[in-house]
Amino acid sequence: MATTFVHDLGRTRPVPAPANGLPGGRLLAFSAISLPIYAAAMPLNVYLPAIYAQHYGVPIGVLGLIFLIEKLWGALADPIVGALCDRTRSRFGRRRIWIAAGAIVTGLSALPLFFPVFGVTPILLGFTLFGFYLGWSMIQIPFLAWSGEISNDYHERTRVATYQTVVGSAALLLILILPTIIDQLRPGDAALKLASMGGLLVLSLAVGAVLTLSAFPEPAVPQEGGRRLSLGRTIRLVAGNRLLLRVLGSDFAVSVGQNIRGVLFVFFVSAYMGAPQWASGLFLLQFVFGIAAGPIWMQIGRRLGKHRTAVLGELVQVLINLGLLLIGAHDLPLLLILTIAQGFAQGSGNLMLRAMVADVADQHRLDTGEDRAALFYSVFSISIKAAMAAAVGIALPLVAWLGFDPASTHNSSAALNGLLLVFALGPAIAHLISAALIHGFPIDANAHAEIRRALAAREPRL
Repeated sequence: MATTFVHDLGRTRPVPAPANGLPGGRLLAFSAISLPIYAAAMPLNVYLPAIYAQHYGVPIGVLGLIFLIEKLWGALADPIVGALCDRTRSRFGRRRIWIAAGAIVTGLSALPLFFPVFGVTPILLGFTLFGFYLGWSMIQIPFLAWSGEISNDYHERTRVATYQTVVGSAALLLILILPTIIDQLRPGDAALKLASMGGLLVLSLAVGAVLTLSAFPEPAVPQEGGRRLSLGRTIRLVAGNRLLLRVLGSDFAVSVGQNIRGVLFVFFVSAYMGAPQWASGLFLLQFVFGIAAGPIWMQIGRRLGKHRTAVLGELVQVLINLGLLLIGAHDLPLLLILTIAQGFAQGSGNLMLRAMVADVADQHRLDTGEDRAALFYSVFSISIKAAMAAAVGIALPLVAWLGFDPASTHNSSAALNGLLLVFALGPAIAHLISAALIHGFPIDANAHAEIRRALAAREPRL
């Protein structure tokens, strides 16, 4: 049975959740902060580099370097926020206060990023992204840690992650509708595209923060969870946890594949396919099917377990990306079919791996007596952001080295074929590595049930 938490005369205590799990309405409200988190990821990885290169004249190599540095900074900020969040003690809780502060920092940084009234320069872009990624970490890490704490049940955690994935996919749907409409009504209006996506981000950030912060009370803080970790001990703790490293490695590979595809998608559809007016629409279509696929993968996860479902989803994506090699210029029907298939498969690995981090944190707590949930999720988030950095820092310079120029309307056939190879083979290889890393993972539903029983016997308040 799942467990949730309620307040009793100013104290927080666990009580059994309903037999059918946590209330769906509360889970939707709690997942609301996923809207701006996902809504920010899409423009940063897909639209901003393309728009800044094509319409604001920032060289593609410079963009790749800036985004690489800033994404690495975002990855560095994650464990700092995670460690501080685990040690935070306040009457507002240790997760809430960070999410609220992060929403303010992110909102303020989003204004010059999406409304560049003074133009776009490398220095201004660097400073803006520095603040944006800091705020993003302040929201995402406490939220992910909190997500793993509202239930102790193996399958219920998958359900929590599924709600977040579906809400996030809905955010991607909304933020993709806007540029798709603009492409049809005001083609070439880059400023309007940025403003529409930025407006949605800021609005969803304000509403999502309020809903998430009020959905569930925070669980009681374990007494042992506040001990300070030095940098050296933190590195040893993470490096010595083989289960966590397998999840991290698998997720890094998943995210590299997805972000290579994402950062090159607009270039591929516009230049290779010769259909720039369909770039936004095809991305929109992919995420429409991604929303529908979330509950399907949740049910598969209940039958097969998280790690087996992750392996299945990754192998499906390998086949889909290899299928891209069969696409010829202007072959839109095949691209349409593969895009729909990608939508169905895209969230499987992310969903399962995210839920598995909480299980690994439970195992670590049983082994050591230490609650390091936020730290583990911060390191998990490092893999995501480091993968974003790797995808942008490798894919953009690589296609440029192969001769592709996004500002040119007359790229050579060799340059376009190079673009196709990076777009197809990069993700295929990455998803195959992800499947290999997570295959045979030892914590399944039965193993996790034993972990929770042992924790409950040692800490009766669980």
